[in-house]
Amino acid sequence: MTLDAEGMQVTGRAALNGSAPRCDHLDTLMVVERGSPECKECLVLGWAWTRLLACLTCGWVACSDDSPGSHAHAHYQETDHPVVAAIEAGSSWRWCYVHGRTV
Repeated sequence: MTLDAEGMQVTGRAALNGSAPRCDHLDTLMVVERGSPECKECLVLGWAWTRLLACLTCGWVACSDDSPGSHAHAHYQETDHPVVAAIEAGSSWRWCYVHGRTV
C-alpha cells in the first residue's frame, strides 16, 4: 500500500472520471514528513506566494506555478521528484509534473 504525504492510500486511485491512464508515479510515493508551510526561496527574495505545494517524494514545500517564483516547479526540474500536493487543509489536489496533469 502506498500513502501520500497526508497518509491517504494512493495506489487504488484512478484518474479523474477514469478518462486518463493512472499515473505510475503514485506507486513510488512513500510517507514523507512535510516541511514548514512557507516557501523559503520566496521569503529570501521578499516575494509573496499564491499557493504552497509539498513534494510527495521528499516533503519540500515551495510556491506553485501561479506564484512569482514557481519554486515547486524549479524543485521538480532540479530533482525529478514528479508529484506535488496542495497543502491547504482538506485538499486532495495533486499534480504530476511528468504527465502535466492532476492525479
